[in-house]
Amino acid sequence: MGTPEHSTTGGPGVSWADRVVGLAGSCHPGPVVAVTALTAALAVTAGQGAARCVLTGAAVLTGQLSVGWCNDAFDARRDIAAGRRGKPVVDGTVGVTEVWVAAYAALALCVPLSFACGPWAGVVHLAAVAAAWAYDLRLKATAWSWAPYAVGFAALPAFVALGLPGQPWPAWWVVTAGALLGVGAHLGDVLPDIRGDLATGVRGWPQRLGPDGARLLLPVPLVAASAVLALGPAGPPGRWGAAAPALAGLVAVAGTVLGRSRERAAFAAAVVVAAVDVALLLVRGTGIA
Repeated sequence: MGTPEHSTTGGPGVSWADRVVGLAGSCHPGPVVAVTALTAALAVTAGQGAARCVLTGAAVLTGQLSVGWCNDAFDARRDIAAGRRGKPVVDGTVGVTEVWVAAYAALALCVPLSFACGPWAGVVHLAAVAAAWAYDLRLKATAWSWAPYAVGFAALPAFVALGLPGQPWPAWWVVTAGALLGVGAHLGDVLPDIRGDLATGVRGWPQRLGPDGARLLLPVPLVAASAVLALGPAGPPGRWGAAAPALAGLVAVAGTVLGRSRERAAFAAAVVVAAVDVALLLVRGTGIA
């Protein structure tokens, strides 16, 4: 089987079905599905109609696909050098050129789909996609690696709000909470791979903090997002709104303490806190504009 070291396309012994599977694996399907599903759910709770929810989901899906494919195609040389088996471009299941073509095709679809949701909604969503591409191509290895995540996650609820009838601007608290969730997502996403990234020369913000620094900081933006989501909207937070920040804080502290001896514990705790934040965001969805 060929590898990207020898060819920019999949190896000669790779079937079309295997290439399709490899291309699907190269898009980072977990984050693609999670972000698309979250945005679609937020669109439903915010009150978008069925057709507009589908359009919103399609715009986010194509944008996320373009970002995932860009990431794998751009990182192919480094991944091969590091021997990161399990990645389709490293295993030779799909070629780098094919992944680049898919990335640009998804981006080309994302532009009209985004603007179909409204002019300002389109601008906001494409700014988020552009920030994610900037992360893939340059900012990942700099101290500003957190910024595209903050911009991207803040833009998603703004994109949903601006797609509502009348194109209302999003509430401050939902944009702030989105940005904090983005920073937390960046720390959590990178934390398990920090040592490997440092070995291959990637020195983004979490890598500069080091494994211990990133582990200790990880719960801070996530718990802060919980507080903003609970207290930001007008009116009393309600029983669940009041309990969520306390629950998030307890889980975060437990994860940080256990993470000293079990590195995965900090990441698992961050996932739980992020789930609490997402639940709060969906509960508060009707007031995002």
